[in-house]
Amino acid sequence: MEKVKILVVDDESRMRKLVRDFLTRQNYEVLEAADGEEALDIFYKDKAIALLILDVMMPDMNGFQVLQKIREKNNVPVLM
Repeated sequence: MEKVKILVVDDESRMRKLVRDFLTRQNYEVLEAADGEEALDIFYKDKAIALLILDVMMPDMNGFQVLQKIREKNNVPVLM
């Protein structure tokens, strides 16, 4: 059985690691992005992402902008 994929987006690597460590212990597959552009690239390449955990305060493209782009084409659940 395939693991559920979760994309964690945060510009702080310590925060991504904390969330990743918790989720992997719960048997989820975790993908990581350090900014909004990287998040969108990963999200559109991997159609099996079941959930996004999205930081609001990021440089260049904030979490709301990322969510707006994703909502144009997808209704995946997002935690902000």
